[in-house]
Amino acid sequence: MNIIIRNETDKDYRETEIMTREAFGDLYKPGCDEHFVLHNLRKSKSFVPELDFVALHGNDIVGNIIYSKAGISDTEYNEVLCMGPLSVKPEYQKKGIGSTLLLRSLESARKMGFKAVVIFGNPDYYHRFGFRNAACFKITTSDGGNFEAFMVLELDKDSLMNIRGTFIPDKAFYSDKNELENFDRKFPFKEKHINSNQL
Repeated sequence: MNIIIRNETDKDYRETEIMTREAFGDLYKPGCDEHFVLHNLRKSKSFVPELDFVALHGNDIVGNIIYSKAGISDTEYNEVLCMGPLSVKPEYQKKGIGSTLLLRSLESARKMGFKAVVIFGNPDYYHRFGFRNAACFKITTSDGGNFEAFMVLELDKDSLMNIRGTFIPDKAFYSDKNELENFDRKFPFKEKHINSNQL
């Protein structure tokens, strides 16, 4: 499959929001909020446009990855990246498109001088790229917790040495239920389902 990776433009935003809604629909809960997170991150000061990539098959967008600036705070604030959402059109999943987007963007982030990337995702998928549980770095969530899906990747050897504390993502990751429902009405109706694999 011939896939081209390029930076996203604002003309692509609606298409990638629709794709993200399709990719995450009913995955972790009935419906999803990832398309709303994506929409809000692009309006945030933490958005890193240089690390916003789309994958093209022909003229069709089949994948998207986005990064935002975040922090790890203890006695001082240390800037890192938060990756996500990473989405691939359902019919193009399991073809290496997500891996291609991730590897390309991580290399760009490394060249830009960022220290590390923090994610919330599937450990079985992300461990193969070197992501490790955040507890290995003594990094916790905002409520002081930890869980397997909370992972970190150092972009250079020991780049997080002596950096530990609480992870602080952009507020776009905390969706207001009413705002999400109003935003979701701008898309074609999609029935929500409960299934046994959801969190």
